[in-house]
Amino acid sequence: MEGKVEGKRVRIQVRTAHGIYVGEFVIPPMRNRLSDALNDDQRMFISLTDVVVNDKERAPFVSINKNHIESVTEL
Repeated sequence: MEGKVEGKRVRIQVRTAHGIYVGEFVIPPMRNRLSDALNDDQRMFISLTDVVVNDKERAPFVSINKNHIESVTEL
């Protein structure tokens, strides 16, 4: 049984030196903007669901180390 995800869902593109990831990101309820969630010092990784990697591979879930992120774009 799947739990309900709380927060606002946004589709984003994350660019790293290793590839481009497009997926769903959940902004937690206590955050208002994507940048607030990304700048949270308590978390070292961001999690994406329903991900397309480099415009060809699909993955249900990807976790990306924030230190490897070059850019993030909300789609």
